[in-house]
Amino acid sequence: MDRKLLDILVCPASRQPLALLDAAGLDALNAAITAGSAQREDGAAQAGPVREALITHDRKRIYRVDDGIPVLLVEEAIGTAQIPDFPKA
Repeated sequence: MDRKLLDILVCPASRQPLALLDAAGLDALNAAITAGSAQREDGAAQAGPVREALITHDRKRIYRVDDGIPVLLVEEAIGTAQIPDFPKA
């Protein structure tokens, strides 16, 4: 993802800065998706694995990136509280 774009992106709900989700967080997210326990804010299950994602500064909300395009829709965000073993930092 373009660094200049990343520098200006914020969470649409909390207005917190966003950062790329690290490999450990991505692994925990995809394990939860595979187990069927990862739900988006709108209550729908996340359909498939995520290859790239952004996370809020407080590490509470994840936004997927599809083909290099951030999906910054609050209803499609995934809360990290529901992900077992999600790394806190």
